[in-house]
Amino acid sequence: MSPRKIGVTEVALRDAHQSLMATRMALEDMVDACADIDKAGFWSVECWGGATYDACIRYLNEDPWVRLRTFRELMPNSKLQMLLRGQNLLGYRHYEDTVVDKFVEKSAENGMDVFRVFDALNDPRNLERAMNAVTKVGKHAQGTICYTISPLHTTEGYVQLAGRLLDMGAQSICLKDMAALLQPQPAYDIVKGIKDTYGDVQINVHCHSTTGVTLVALMKAIEAGADVVDTAISSMSLGPGHNPTESLVEMLKGTDYYTELDPECLLRIRDHFAAVRPKYKQFESATLVDTDIFSSQIPGGMLSNMESQLKQQGAGDKIREVMAEVPKVKAAAGHPPLVTPSSQIVGTQAVFNVLMGEYKVLTGEFADLMLGYYGECMGERDPEVVAAAQAQAKKEPITDRPADHLQPEWDTLVADAAKLEGADGTDEDVLTYAMFPGVAPGFFKTRDEGPKNVGKTEEQLAKEASAASGASNAVTGPITYKVSMGGREHSVVVERA
Repeated sequence: MSPRKIGVTEVALRDAHQSLMATRMALEDMVDACADIDKAGFWSVECWGGATYDACIRYLNEDPWVRLRTFRELMPNSKLQMLLRGQNLLGYRHYEDTVVDKFVEKSAENGMDVFRVFDALNDPRNLERAMNAVTKVGKHAQGTICYTISPLHTTEGYVQLAGRLLDMGAQSICLKDMAALLQPQPAYDIVKGIKDTYGDVQINVHCHSTTGVTLVALMKAIEAGADVVDTAISSMSLGPGHNPTESLVEMLKGTDYYTELDPECLLRIRDHFAAVRPKYKQFESATLVDTDIFSSQIPGGMLSNMESQLKQQGAGDKIREVMAEVPKVKAAAGHPPLVTPSSQIVGTQAVFNVLMGEYKVLTGEFADLMLGYYGECMGERDPEVVAAAQAQAKKEPITDRPADHLQPEWDTLVADAAKLEGADGTDEDVLTYAMFPGVAPGFFKTRDEGPKNVGKTEEQLAKEASAASGASNAVTGPITYKVSMGGREHSVVVERA
């Protein structure tokens, strides 16, 4: 067989720092790498979507639309790629169809090329509108299969799901493994199954590296016919992040596959992020390799955020208990894949179960998940927990497409956003308000102050450590844990033993 070129999607500008350092990287720490990223020869550059939109306005005082336009300007030769949560867009609830159309239209206008569209529950009904919207504006609609493992998930089921996405107009299929669960043989079987069934459809494979097995899974996927794989430059790789770009290049040497990436550009990109990464040490996950994830199934971004959240509340010692609780909550919810927002919903409920007792208190989001307001899961939901959700939420379960229950909301969003101090009247600002109504008003007020870099130099960290060591550690009374989900903060008070 003649050598086959493998496309590469570089994720350093989005998923790498989302997974490694809780999405805190400032735009100013990325821009100087963009010229080399643009020249390196990637199939696409993932740089927007996912949790970056939220982090921009919540932590960095940065306009996410300005970030997108900046990337467009700095990487004119690259296909820019984003992660879009189907009917959830970039928020934590379902949006009415007009809002979905408007968001896709504005993202394309501001420079987006490839829309990787997924649904946390793999419910195709939640993908269709967004995929159609992408096709309408002439951009690349990538239909996504979120990979998980359970007694119910099979190779045949994933191949069938790929067919449904292709019927909706997907121009490519992404097999998305956000928790590093994709072992080499299933990777081969699923990719080969899709290729054998549907012919020459483009298949992209996205893996995290947390379990240590997925570079081999990428090789097997390539051997089965995968066309494009996702990697992160080595200085922004591994742990709960992704496999290193340079390692993929080296792995393919002497095989029937090659990448055509420019090694000099990769070197400069690597050195840039090697210099930047230490500034974000305080946000880094401690996880390097964790095969427990084959049972907990917690994805990289969820793991680093959960650790960070528990540490902030002085409950870092609870992480193992929470990880053990996550698969139980996942099973009760019908085995949804754990990816935003289902990962946050299941993870937050697991925290509540550990701190408060099993299902004594449900978050509003978890109640909605149990009642079908996020869509259908592969498995049946635990009827006792469904009953608890009904009692708490005071509403009935549904089985049809959740967005069909939504009233038109664009005009109301426009009117509400117009009243906010600092809002500029653009559709982009209306969408920012729609995504995060609890955070956007504060961001609009402070936007003129400019972006805030939360990275810290060694000197700043040393000063803070010195100040902290001088402070008293004596603590009495109850502990209050604050768990944030979708812009809503839940407080849990636990008495000390």
